[in-house]
Amino acid sequence: MSHTVLVIDDERAIRASLSEILSFEGYKVEEASDGAEGLKKILANAYDCVICDIKMPKMDGLEVLEKVMAEKPDTQIIIISGHGNIETAVEAVKKGAFDYISKPPDLNRLLITLRNAMERKDLVVETKQLRKKVEQKIFGESDMIGNSEPLQKIRETLTKIAPTEARVLITGENGVGKELVARNLHKNSNRAKGPMIEVNCAAIPSELIESELFGHEKGSFTSAVKTRIGKFEQANGGTLFLDEIGDMSLDAQAKVLRALQEGKITRVGGDTEIKVDVRVIAATNKDLLQEVNEKRFRLDLYHRLGVILIHVPSLNQRREDIPLLIDHFLNLIATDYNQPVKEIDNAAVQLLSKHNWTGNIRELKNVVERLIILSDKKITKDDVETYILMK
Repeated sequence: MSHTVLVIDDERAIRASLSEILSFEGYKVEEASDGAEGLKKILANAYDCVICDIKMPKMDGLEVLEKVMAEKPDTQIIIISGHGNIETAVEAVKKGAFDYISKPPDLNRLLITLRNAMERKDLVVETKQLRKKVEQKIFGESDMIGNSEPLQKIRETLTKIAPTEARVLITGENGVGKELVARNLHKNSNRAKGPMIEVNCAAIPSELIESELFGHEKGSFTSAVKTRIGKFEQANGGTLFLDEIGDMSLDAQAKVLRALQEGKITRVGGDTEIKVDVRVIAATNKDLLQEVNEKRFRLDLYHRLGVILIHVPSLNQRREDIPLLIDHFLNLIATDYNQPVKEIDNAAVQLLSKHNWTGNIRELKNVVERLIILSDKKITKDDVETYILMK
């Protein structure tokens, strides 16, 4: 795909000459005869690069530059002028120009500068895409998808509690998106600029959970060859998300309770109290009150964690959101695979909406990915029956 260049110059001969040269080099070229027209085109269209004169009627090049940088700061603008000097060049670059070239422009320099500007433009786009992927990994794939009543209530609750320091306990089945609720809570809190540290309590052996949470001093046990900073310290100034907290050992629960009460922790093998400033969000797929009755969870910790309780419904309880989720996953997976978005029949969507989703949203995403891989150009009802329902 060829790059698009806009040439803004009040001299018709200059515009014609640049258009001819750049078209020959493979660029798609558009023209504007003054600054006002050029600005209007830039704001209405997407150009990979703009070549702009300084001295023009209606609006000069530096004014165009200022307005474009305010509205579309990623636009690459090369300023050209036959009336400039070093001061003008410096001013243009300070205002955001990619480069400054004197008239009449040296052809080789112009082409090299243009190529470099295109590379920078591509790099900016690539960086944004990478940043988006990183944010997706950190904060989840997106905002919570759906318009069902249970989801609307969760959104309303998050709006109220996100700016506070209240601890939150999120409950719900596996795969319903408890982590996504926690990440949205952090992202919209006053701690958003701080870290969000996640701990899956079910994935860490009970003998290691204290070291994981509170850190340890060198030599505190056989394999402690150096001092380790725990998750509480890593989350200082931010949010600590304790996922599957119902699987935490009673000993570790006691130390977490103390940390919440006093705002201090002590590393394993150490005796120095370390102050920590964290907001704790916990999640579980268990009935913690039942765990309390069976002496597997501390009642005092339950009350410390559950200042605010949020229950995330199962996918079967919010079926009206399934079409939106399917569409979301079709787009997300297409992006991951760098492929066009695959269409899906309404009949296929209806069939999926009636399915019993024991694995909730996580299962739905896997199913959509399977259908994308195994179906032809369009996902059909037959594909759902063949690859999902196994009929």
